[in-house]
Amino acid sequence: MPSTYSVAEAQAQLPALLRKVENDLIVITRRDKTVAYLVSAQRMEAIVETLEVMADPEAMKAVRQARAGKGKYYPANIVDEPDQG
Repeated sequence: MPSTYSVAEAQAQLPALLRKVENDLIVITRRDKTVAYLVSAQRMEAIVETLEVMADPEAMKAVRQARAGKGKYYPANIVDEPDQG
């Protein structure tokens, strides 16, 4: 559940909010309307990565196939084996 702060509260408590945002989403409001979100860098990187996958038609095709049980799966150890060709 996100924590909600007014703009004035967020300004006054910014150092504490920067620590808190590592474990929580922070909503910043003005006159009871959401005007901003404060998210950790790690969470934002995950959001950007998700958007990049969603924008890639080939990646989305693979996701749809995996969800339908039609994906191709390989054992992880084949990555470590040198090519014998």
